[in-house]
Amino acid sequence: MITSVRVIALVLPMALGGACSGGSPGAAASRAVQRAGTAMGSELRLTAYTADEAAAQRAFDTVFSDFERLDALLSVWRPGSDVLRVNAAAGDRPVPVSPETRAVLRAARQVSDWTAGKFDVTFGPLAEVWKFDAQDQDSSIPDDAHIRSRLPLIDYRRVEIDEEAGTVFLARKGMRIHLGGIGKGYAVERAAAIFRQSGIRDFMIQAGGDLYAGGLKEGKPWRLGINDPRGPVGRLFAAVDMSDGTFSTSGDYARSFIKGGIRYHHLLDPATGLPARGCRSVTIVADSPTQADALSTGVFILGPVDGMALVERLPGVEAVIVTATNEVIVSSGLKERLVLLGRPTDAP
Repeated sequence: MITSVRVIALVLPMALGGACSGGSPGAAASRAVQRAGTAMGSELRLTAYTADEAAAQRAFDTVFSDFERLDALLSVWRPGSDVLRVNAAAGDRPVPVSPETRAVLRAARQVSDWTAGKFDVTFGPLAEVWKFDAQDQDSSIPDDAHIRSRLPLIDYRRVEIDEEAGTVFLARKGMRIHLGGIGKGYAVERAAAIFRQSGIRDFMIQAGGDLYAGGLKEGKPWRLGINDPRGPVGRLFAAVDMSDGTFSTSGDYARSFIKGGIRYHHLLDPATGLPARGCRSVTIVADSPTQADALSTGVFILGPVDGMALVERLPGVEAVIVTATNEVIVSSGLKERLVLLGRPTDAP
């Protein structure tokens, strides 16, 4: 299964007067239909506001099936996945893969270019050294020499995608791709398309901390909360109203451990092989779930200064950053929309 840490965001009740009125045609006859389960290593929670419960249930079936199908292609934990087959052939030969796998890799390359390589799906060799996944976490700190030996294998520019042949080739033996930082966002993006193709316009998709809010909730935008990165589970420090947009958060705490007063986490800088130190959490608000998923990681590793500078350059992308010193930084296009509920907890 694909695993990636995402700070859980909650759907909050709307504040009185906090959003525009109105709703979708037929909203008066609509009601909430929900389903929850596990997909890609996280809870997948689906909500639809519709008068056609049968259509919602069919859409839910399709979404869960699509998540399962994509996990079988993109996971590093599923035998026979596209990713594992590409990794096994690194340095030897191109491997035929699905159109979806190629689409995810193309999107990943775009974000890698934007972030000057801080987001890099070829970080797989480091994932073999640092053990943060639930399947293998051991809370150990790798030897510096062991980390440095893996760095030459990390270079997204050496992932060769041949669209005509339908293949992917890793140019150097020992390279490994890992799509945990983008695959779930891609699945959420496809799920939003499934809802719309089913005639459902008002819906919420939550896969861990990767969310998409479609249309309206009872005639008003959805209100989504950002978790306090050092607070107790469920404590929120900010909220934002959203409609037809996505929301993705990367944080340094869900897959992490503390030794000697230092927090070690899975968001690794490809240049050093060490956990990035500039942020505690990064929330990206955007149109594309795929891009938001990858950008939340890339901006986190870039750090608050360079990361926010990138966000300000990208059209249709906004961010909320909690820095390592517990400062909250909000992008210019989000300042009027963000509701601060309290100061984040300050702790290591």
